[in-house]
Amino acid sequence: MAPSALKTSLRRRSKGMVAAVAVAALALTGCTSTDTDDDSSLLQTLQERGSVTVGFAGEAPYSFMENGELTGATVALHREIFGNLGIETVEGVNADFGALIPGLQANRFDVVSAGMSILPERCEQAAFSEPEFNYTTALMVTEGNPMNLTDMQSVADSGARLATMTGAIESDYATELGIESMQVATPQDGMDAVTSGRADVFALTGISLNWMKNNNPDAPVEVTQSFVAEINGVPQVGAGGTVFRTDDQELLDAYNEELAKITSDPEKYLSIVGEFGFTEEEMPDPELTTADLCAGVE
Repeated sequence: MAPSALKTSLRRRSKGMVAAVAVAALALTGCTSTDTDDDSSLLQTLQERGSVTVGFAGEAPYSFMENGELTGATVALHREIFGNLGIETVEGVNADFGALIPGLQANRFDVVSAGMSILPERCEQAAFSEPEFNYTTALMVTEGNPMNLTDMQSVADSGARLATMTGAIESDYATELGIESMQVATPQDGMDAVTSGRADVFALTGISLNWMKNNNPDAPVEVTQSFVAEINGVPQVGAGGTVFRTDDQELLDAYNEELAKITSDPEKYLSIVGEFGFTEEEMPDPELTTADLCAGVE
């Protein structure tokens, strides 16, 4: 999709997200691990501490645990960027995807590391970095794709039983299209729903589903070709970034300055995230900004 088309294809979505976030926040209230002194900024505090705590949801290849170590494309970006800011250690706190923004607001962690979609409703509750990834959606189905599913509209037309991850953009696509979806907490739960027969299809970002299939070669599933979801004829542009609290502007500005050095240099970008399956196709479009995405431009 051309850069000019990207901008004109944005629209407001995720109507159900505010309620989900509010419910999850109740469970997190009172949990604090990153409180800072009123007289110092979070950036200064993290530099003095030498570490940053990120919230993640275990979605490979963005941010996940492997052999007891926090890893993934967003984690790799964070180690590079925060390291350049004098913050050498990146630590993680695992949470369900739908609980990440409430956990950030409750000071359970300093930022969210999950490749989270930049959406107007989320921008009302938190601040996002400039885009770090562009991505598309795909479907995980049983081997042979017996229902011949190709995109979200085909799921709606077929009456297939759909699984989506709580808080993820695919859940909002389903709502917009009038599809009743089974909510799962993690990508693994989504794949399990398909392999057990509880769901016919699991929708998630293409790069996540392909990573799962490649790392579970014996699972009786396949992943469809990635696509740009369309709602009411409007392509839905997916772009994700790191999430900050709204009052941590100094940290956000410093982060964006370092991020721009990476996303403007394809060789540098791929040297950091390429090992996790990301290519130049996932590089953020320089004409698509967080301000655009937060505004929900039609």
